[in-house]
Amino acid sequence: MNQIKNKPLLVENGKTELTKKTRKLALQSLEAAVNAVDPKRLLHSKLVLEKSRLQVGNFSFDLEKFRNIYVVGGGKASGSMAEALEELLGKRIRTGFVNVPYGSKHKTRVVKLHEASHPVPDQAGVEGTQQIIGTAQHAEEDDLVICLISGGGSSLMPLPRDTISLEDKRQLTSALLKSGAKINEVNIVRKHVSGFKGGWLAKKAYPATVLNLVLSDVVGDPLASIASGPTVPDPSTFADAQRVLEKYDLWEKTASSVRKVLSEGIKGIIEETPKAGDPAFEKVYNVIIGNNRSASNAAVAYLKSEGLNALLLTAALEGEAKNVGAVFASLASKVVSSGNPVPRPAGIVAGGETTVTVTGAGLGGRNQELALAAALKLKGAGACVLASLSTDGVDGPTDAAGAIVDGDTLERAAQLGLDADKFLAENNSYRFFSKLGDLIFTGQTGTNVNDISVIVVL
Repeated sequence: MNQIKNKPLLVENGKTELTKKTRKLALQSLEAAVNAVDPKRLLHSKLVLEKSRLQVGNFSFDLEKFRNIYVVGGGKASGSMAEALEELLGKRIRTGFVNVPYGSKHKTRVVKLHEASHPVPDQAGVEGTQQIIGTAQHAEEDDLVICLISGGGSSLMPLPRDTISLEDKRQLTSALLKSGAKINEVNIVRKHVSGFKGGWLAKKAYPATVLNLVLSDVVGDPLASIASGPTVPDPSTFADAQRVLEKYDLWEKTASSVRKVLSEGIKGIIEETPKAGDPAFEKVYNVIIGNNRSASNAAVAYLKSEGLNALLLTAALEGEAKNVGAVFASLASKVVSSGNPVPRPAGIVAGGETTVTVTGAGLGGRNQELALAAALKLKGAGACVLASLSTDGVDGPTDAAGAIVDGDTLERAAQLGLDADKFLAENNSYRFFSKLGDLIFTGQTGTNVNDISVIVVL
């Protein structure tokens, strides 16, 4: 079970007993959300093995018909998925190779768990991806390749294309993440500077059968965007990738090696990513085992079990974090003043993934920035709490999962001499909440389905 490590402190930071109770409800609903998308639990619920027949969603596989079973993949949840798959299939697995984040505590016997960097790729990730491709290429027509794909896979499975260096790809990834680009836009570029993403893994595994088990971290669950779609057709083009870079004023700032590959791809000199209709996808089966809606619904169910009037606002949240935070605060104030959209005691849950356009030199993450922006509008709102976290336990380039605020947050900040507006302008939410003791810490959760924000009003 994933728990918020500093929950007692976060609860005690409430100024009144009622606020403390409100904080506790919000935090425990977030725990319920994260635990609902535990990869091992999801895998065991979605995969059923009876004798030699494996039932996965609407698909059924007779394992006796396959000579070998190989396991490959990568992502923040893939280590936990590999553990569960080994528990289910045991000695049926011939071998496997999966890239996981540094610090992963998962243990496997047959499948090799290889640690690499996230969110900025490193050489260990490249070497691991080469091993993954080697395993896939070794598979033959009567073999089964099971791919374990989850959020974070794009960074954890890097394989720069042609003459692009890893450093050039690092700089590109970093610039895109800071630009405010949506994750699907980031992945369009990633796929076209990679020899692995955008369907290339399926191409390498062909003619083997491929079962792709996916834990989605992309709003709407588009398979082509999750971990940049290594086993699905890529609908985007080299020209689309160039347009993304131009949209965020990055084209001229991008390394010449990247611009050369994209330009040659547009001219047809370099082969496009595999498209729909390619024979490589005829034996590929994709199953989403969990997503943000699963987590959001669990948070709502918990709040209802505690007697709150709970509402799922959306599981497809997008937008600039500070703007979303302000809207959430206004929504909470509306509950206080008029009982809309739900009467008190109220719980409102929203899932998805916001973005942060970085203009300052501070430290923070999208959930922390969302919470800070909300705090500015919640001043004096009483027992009204907003808590927001990243389900993987890592919010942006920080060790925090998110943050929690209430109607007294600005007053407490002022007592410490903290100017909330200034911290927000400098994208410095981490240091703001660190001084207040209102950062949420979970450590790596082993799962990843975007972010969850919860508003509780008593």
